[in-house]
Amino acid sequence: MTILEKWVEQQAELTKPDKIHWCDGSEEEMRHLIEIGQKKEKINGGPVFFELNHKLWPNCYLHRSHPSDVARTEHLTYVCSPEKEDAGPNNNWMDPDQAKEKLRKLFNGCMKGRTMYVLPFIMGHPDSPYAKACVELTDITYVAVSMGIMTRMGKKALEKIGNSSDFGKGLHSIGDLDPNNRFIMHFPQENLIWSIGSGYGGNALLGKKCFSLRIASYLGLQQGWLAEHMLIIGIETPQGKIHYILAALPSACGKTNLAMLKSTLPGYKVWTLGDDISWINIGKDGRLYAINPEFGFFGVAPGTSMKTNPIMIETLKAGTYYPTLFTNVALNKDTNEPWWEGINEDIPKNLIDWQGRKFVPEQGNAAAHPNSRFTVSIKQCPVLSSEFDNPAGVPISAIIFGGRRTQTVPLISESFDWINGGFSGARMGSETTAAATSKVGVLRRDPMAMLPFCGYNMADYFKHWIEFGKRINNPPKIFSVNWFRKDNGDFLWPGFGENIRVLKWIIDRIENNIGAKETPIGFVPHIKDIDTTGLDIPAENLEKLFEVKKDEWIEEINDIEKFFAQFGKRMPQEIWNELEKLKKSI
Repeated sequence: MTILEKWVEQQAELTKPDKIHWCDGSEEEMRHLIEIGQKKEKINGGPVFFELNHKLWPNCYLHRSHPSDVARTEHLTYVCSPEKEDAGPNNNWMDPDQAKEKLRKLFNGCMKGRTMYVLPFIMGHPDSPYAKACVELTDITYVAVSMGIMTRMGKKALEKIGNSSDFGKGLHSIGDLDPNNRFIMHFPQENLIWSIGSGYGGNALLGKKCFSLRIASYLGLQQGWLAEHMLIIGIETPQGKIHYILAALPSACGKTNLAMLKSTLPGYKVWTLGDDISWINIGKDGRLYAINPEFGFFGVAPGTSMKTNPIMIETLKAGTYYPTLFTNVALNKDTNEPWWEGINEDIPKNLIDWQGRKFVPEQGNAAAHPNSRFTVSIKQCPVLSSEFDNPAGVPISAIIFGGRRTQTVPLISESFDWINGGFSGARMGSETTAAATSKVGVLRRDPMAMLPFCGYNMADYFKHWIEFGKRINNPPKIFSVNWFRKDNGDFLWPGFGENIRVLKWIIDRIENNIGAKETPIGFVPHIKDIDTTGLDIPAENLEKLFEVKKDEWIEEINDIEKFFAQFGKRMPQEIWNELEKLKKSI
């Protein structure tokens, strides 16, 4: 019996499932699991999967989660390191022994009457030196099918693990779906995750944020690499040259739209490699290389349309042997199609809301939950980069940090150097969205878009970022973006496909084709260097997009200082030095 088999046996003794099924990720198995979810399994009083109109939405299914289980539960997510200081103020902490004692009681017999699905998977290409093998145990087909879409699941993972103990371990059960019995516990030193009481993606698909960011960020600290909440794209110029760029944006800040951007500038193309997570290593040539450890997209549905993200709509309708899942969207009962706010202007007459009730617009509720999702294979993306499966990853020319800010932060600025870029990422803030269970529209500091996902003390993460940069021969340029700046309530920048104009400026800076204007927060464009051909933006609005207002930045600096102060003496001096420089400049 292998180490893996013994571990599975031990978890089965605790959870007591009726059956154990080892998944292979095959097309036949996917169909079988969907069928079980349609006919045998129940969740929230109904089947796990509803078949949608396969003529209009090939191989697509609807899933409804429990009404209390619709987003990441950050207040119930813990990092259980031996010392509280190592988890940091950015994480909830519980003593590992106490956490296990608490969860053993909840896991005891939780799978009675259910099947335990064993999901062996690889994060990254199987041949990549950066890939990691993992196993998740779950008791619901929704998670089994979703992980089959989101990861490389099957026999190759088992071969990679062999009789080794070096694999990520995840134990998950939906439990009784009682929010009082809902916990997502991470044990970084043991490469282990326990999650119970939730079926929502970020809490239950353990290869997602749990392993590929919280656990992987800790592994990166130990092993000298970075696990980042960043998309990866390749931007092809009219001359045929491709620059690969990473971008960190908090949820619902246009990240997936940027990852699949359809260029409005002739000759420019954007190739997709990933929309959410990057594992970054230093190559033999001293440059940064990034891989996408995932195999699918888990995106926010509301606002996704042929206007905002036509490539994603094409991806969702591609219909390969990988099923596509929609979670908590509405249903057009007349046509059996998924529907959500923003997909089109017309509200269907016979619409069923995300909880399975008849939708009444006059009541003022949303038909689709604001954090409703789709889960779809990246292989269905029509603009998938030919380098996606390159085991070595792609060389990185630039890193972008961004957020949703209605004022203060310019459309685009370039950091002075790697450490200054790290500081710009560390001070990142964004106005909150429905993707996390907090108030909408409140400014929340979210360094590198990693605040909910860093598996250790964020002050140590900042230090790791700085030290990592010292080992790079040719560091990529670092930029900050903000598509959401407003004046008198109106957006100053059109966004979406027009963001290629900002990316073009970044490429021109990478290739040293243009100059820039120095400000206290970095370099901003000369207005003439932003290609606005065909856009109807008044000159005064263009000026406003790049303003650095003293009074706003004094307030910003005070807020940044308060945020940094919570990390105390562990905060790197280099970050404090950058803040002092900004203070003096402002």
